[in-house]
Amino acid sequence: MKHRFIILLIIIIQSLSMSYSHESYYSYLHNDTLTIGNALVERKFVWNRGNLITYSLSDKAGDYVWRNKNKRPDFYIAKDVSGITNATFDSREIKGNSIHPAYQETIVSLILDELQIKRVFRIYENSPAIVCDTYLKGYTNRVFGGLTENLGDKKNIEFAEDMRLKQFTAVLDQFQPGGNHWRIRMVEFYDVTDWNNNLVFETRVIPYRKNSYRGNLLFAHNPIVGKGFFFLKESPCSSVQLAYTGSDFTAEFGHFTVTGLGLNEQDLKRDEWVKTYSVVMGVYSGGKLEQLSALRSYQKNIRKLLPERDEMVMMNTWGDRSQDSKVNEKFSLIEIDRAAELGMTHFQIDDGWQMGRSPNSAIAKGSFQNIWDNPDYWKPDPVKYPNGLHPVVKRGKELGVEVCLWFNPSVQNDYADWEKDAQAMIDLYNEYGIRTFKIDGLTIPTKQSEINLRKLFDKVLIGTDYTAVFNLDATAGRRAGYHSFNEYGNIFLENRYTDWGNYYPYHTLRNLWQLSSYVPAEKLQIEFLNKWRNADKYANDPFAPEKYSFDYLFAITMTGQPLAWFEGSGLPDEALGIKKIISSYKKIQHDFHSGIILPIGDEPSGESWTGFQSLNGDRGYLLFFRENNPDKKGCVETWFKEGTKISCKPVLGSGKKMKKTIGRKGMMEVELACINDFVLYEYEIMKK
Repeated sequence: MKHRFIILLIIIIQSLSMSYSHESYYSYLHNDTLTIGNALVERKFVWNRGNLITYSLSDKAGDYVWRNKNKRPDFYIAKDVSGITNATFDSREIKGNSIHPAYQETIVSLILDELQIKRVFRIYENSPAIVCDTYLKGYTNRVFGGLTENLGDKKNIEFAEDMRLKQFTAVLDQFQPGGNHWRIRMVEFYDVTDWNNNLVFETRVIPYRKNSYRGNLLFAHNPIVGKGFFFLKESPCSSVQLAYTGSDFTAEFGHFTVTGLGLNEQDLKRDEWVKTYSVVMGVYSGGKLEQLSALRSYQKNIRKLLPERDEMVMMNTWGDRSQDSKVNEKFSLIEIDRAAELGMTHFQIDDGWQMGRSPNSAIAKGSFQNIWDNPDYWKPDPVKYPNGLHPVVKRGKELGVEVCLWFNPSVQNDYADWEKDAQAMIDLYNEYGIRTFKIDGLTIPTKQSEINLRKLFDKVLIGTDYTAVFNLDATAGRRAGYHSFNEYGNIFLENRYTDWGNYYPYHTLRNLWQLSSYVPAEKLQIEFLNKWRNADKYANDPFAPEKYSFDYLFAITMTGQPLAWFEGSGLPDEALGIKKIISSYKKIQHDFHSGIILPIGDEPSGESWTGFQSLNGDRGYLLFFRENNPDKKGCVETWFKEGTKISCKPVLGSGKKMKKTIGRKGMMEVELACINDFVLYEYEIMKK
């Protein structure tokens, strides 16, 4: 009897380890089937000794199931692998914290010959998407990939044998629902914004024979059923990825794969897990709005947007090109006073506050190499700040302006000094309460550098009780792009300067407008400059900054996190009038950012009717811009359905209270009397 009880107890314990369920999400392994899902999505896998093969993908909200026709494992790194051992399953809930909400985690581990593989699936309560983080450890003599074969080198197809590709590239994930009528859209992104001013490129194709494509996003739409799915590759932009094989996706009729692991076989370690790029797979029913909403519902779970921590209207003086020549205690106190007069919430001291000298110093050219040869590099310069940063921080607290700093991690030897860098920021937090750091000068040329950077950021988060915010500069170098490192803060998008005549307001608006379809706009820092400086550099240019009101320049940034890229003390007195719009904006900033923000109207060109819509159920916001367009009334395509009745209350800008019935394709008529003007409406959908 006692023996039977022990056996029964063992069976119960084993069964508990093979399942996890929660009212919001679930995961269980039953016989040969692993199931992961929530109320919106479900993905089933054939266990296959732990080498998972997708069986089906369900859009539960749309009541539709896709069956996978592919018989190979989803994660595929080598042909003819037979030595599968030690397959395990585990599932648990990860409790929420100030960075992320709670989610369910499913861990599947196995060994292929001498290579250990761990696939960690994450699913959140309110998103129709499942993420897979893949980790590798051990050794393999397999090659993970090479350059994509050029189609021009292929022969004509005359026999079935001619269609079999001999080249092999490792696959991060794949799905083959079959069918010959898919419409796919790939989206490729560019950062390095000091050099690039065209940041989003879309490719639309009908899949045919196997072909390769670049990008972080693939949307696959089946027009027969009006449904589809997407893959998001969480990696840097294609042009700067690690171990890049030349493409990110392949498509062949109804078979879609995600390629490019972000590491090669030499990056593997015998005693430490090394993470590949992650892949998100999501489902939707409907059209483009449903596609983008499904994607955004996942993205909003990566990092919570807390108003007291993440919302900001920041001023950083570097935009006036004084570099570090003015930076000292007196200057900082003057700028904080002016920041408060303008209504700013944050003041960031850029390069020059620290004892060490960077290569960008206007005083004495320094270096980012061997920073820690000077153990006081990241302490306040005692000449510039004889009292440390205490007087500046104190004054900021008195005025309600948070002091922030610029920081450049030590790049040499793959950030080998990451612990020292992290401790330097933690020390600044402990002594001064500084928690927001602009992270500049990054370069991620190797897998080890990526690993160490994550360790650096994680250590700072822990050391600051998860209050730290990193403004991750995307202007130069091999950096994180728009779809990785997103849990750490926001993205400092671009440097633009009137000194060089390269600041055009509509260019900035266009970059934000294009990115906002695929990147949460509220996670982007968007700059506006002192329009009175360097007016002579623009001659008779119709799109010169001086052609716009200061309020308009600020309004361009409102969809993102506004960045005043100038010295406040250099503004004329008339600029101080902007405090009125900033004060009003701060009252609705978080509510505006809480919705799904998407572009509306035409692409900004300097002559368009354009804008943004923040969708949040039956209410939200509409931000319209009339650029240098001759028509006082514009017909703007929105995300409303035809026949929707809305009431609009003006919050900022030049609009009047109104009620509208939405026309065909979401068209809505808007009126602004003057060119280069704007209006922000709060709207509500009226009940029929």
